[in-house]
Amino acid sequence: MDMRANATGIQHLGIPTAQVEQTIAFYEKLGFEMMWRSGPGCPNNVAFLKLHDLVVETYYEAQPALKAGAIDHVAINVKDIEAAFAFCKENGFTLLDKEINFLPFLENGVKFFTILGVNQEKVEFNQAL
Repeated sequence: MDMRANATGIQHLGIPTAQVEQTIAFYEKLGFEMMWRSGPGCPNNVAFLKLHDLVVETYYEAQPALKAGAIDHVAINVKDIEAAFAFCKENGFTLLDKEINFLPFLENGVKFFTILGVNQEKVEFNQAL
């Protein structure tokens, strides 16, 4: 499998925050628009905000790092999540997920998994369904 052909670009950047409403207001003031927001009862209080092709996922975390470099993850959009998962397993990447996950985000949900980078950064592979 050719990962370059499977990947279509950055899906989103993940930014944890203890102040979800203030973070949403900050990005909206910069011109971002609400793309999707979790409903009541979601423990992470997740919001996806979009400005042209750039998507920021912000979500509640009790103790975010609050320092430069504190973006939690970068998500790469892929056409085929199963092929990307197999590629990462076969090529010895450190998988942070034992299987492909599903969340009911966006219109039809997303499938995703995460690997660990050389600098301890998280790289998420994401397929919107």
